[in-house]
Amino acid sequence: MQVLKRICPIGPVLAAIVLAFGLTVAPAGAQEGPSGSNPTAQSVNEQQLLQELNKIQGRVTIPDARAATLEQPRGRDFREYREGALPWIGGIAVLGIILLLAVFYFIRGRIRMRSPEAGVKVLRFNAVERLTHWVTATAFIVLAITGLNFIFGKRLLMPLIGPDAFSVWSQWSKYAHDFFSWAFILGIVVMTVLWVWDNLPDRYDGHWLRVGGGMFDKSNRTHPPAARFNAGQKLIFWSVIIGGIALTVSGLFLLFPFTYADVNGMQLAQTIHATVGVLMVAVIIAHIYIGTLGMEGAYEAMGSGTVDLNWAKEHHSVWVEKQGAKTEPAPEPSAPRPAE
Repeated sequence: MQVLKRICPIGPVLAAIVLAFGLTVAPAGAQEGPSGSNPTAQSVNEQQLLQELNKIQGRVTIPDARAATLEQPRGRDFREYREGALPWIGGIAVLGIILLLAVFYFIRGRIRMRSPEAGVKVLRFNAVERLTHWVTATAFIVLAITGLNFIFGKRLLMPLIGPDAFSVWSQWSKYAHDFFSWAFILGIVVMTVLWVWDNLPDRYDGHWLRVGGGMFDKSNRTHPPAARFNAGQKLIFWSVIIGGIALTVSGLFLLFPFTYADVNGMQLAQTIHATVGVLMVAVIIAHIYIGTLGMEGAYEAMGSGTVDLNWAKEHHSVWVEKQGAKTEPAPEPSAPRPAE
C-alpha cells in the first residue's frame, strides 16, 4: 500500500505526457478543425489575387501609399517590352538606318551640283531660324545620347567602364536629360511657328516623291522643282514636330511622376517616350547625313545662312523664282506721250 501511495502522485504527470504524445501523433485530419477544412488549402494565393483584384497589395507605413502595390499584371507586360522588344526596336532602327545610308553613299556617292557655283549668294535662313535649329539640334543630341543610355547602357557601356563609373554617368545623364528637355520643347514650339507655313503640302511634292528627289539619279540630271522646302524636307519636319509633341507630352508625365497618371499611365508614357525616341534618332541620323556628307552645299544653308544661287536653282527652283520676284525692282511707269 505504501508503494501504491508513492506511485499515485505521479499519475497525473504520466497522463499529461500520454495526452501530449497522442496529440502529436494524431492524424493530419484531426488538425483540420471542427469542420474538417484545411486552412492552408483555403488560403488565397498570388494567382487568385491577380485574377480577382488585378494587383497584389500590402500595407505600408511610409507616406507614399502607392508603394503598397507589390505586383500588377501590366507591370509584367511593361518589363517584358522594356527589357525585350524595345532594345531590338532601337537597335534595328539606329543601326539599320546607318547601314542603309552607308550602302546608299557607296552606291550613289555624294549629290553634287550640276553646274559650277555662280558666285552669288542667296539668303536661305536668317539668324533667328539658324539659332532655333542649332539649339533644338544640340538639345536633341544630348537627349538622344542620354536616352539611349537608359536602354543600352547596362548592356554595352557598363561592361566597359564598370558599375561604379556607369552609375555616376547614368546619374548625370538623367540630370542632363531632364534639363535639356526644356530647350528641346522650346525649339519645337519656335520651329513650328517659323516653318509650318512653308512645310504645308503643295503641288510640287507629288512629282518630287515620284522621282525620289533625284537622289537616285547617278547622272545627276534630275532635279525636280521645289519651293522653299521639298517633299523630303517636309517629311523630316513633320516627323520632328509630331514626334516632338509625343516626346513632350509623354516626357511631362515622366518629369512629374504620378501627378497626371497612376502607375499604369506612367508605364504607358515611358513606353511611348522610349519608342518614339529611338525612331526619331533614326530620322535625325538621316537628316544629318543629307545635310552634311550626302549633299554638296547643303550644310552652308544652316551654317552661314546663305547658299549659292546655282545650288538654289537646282534644288529649290520655285523658291528662287519667288524670291527673285520679290527682290526685282518694279518697272518704271512709261512717260506719257504728248497728244498729237
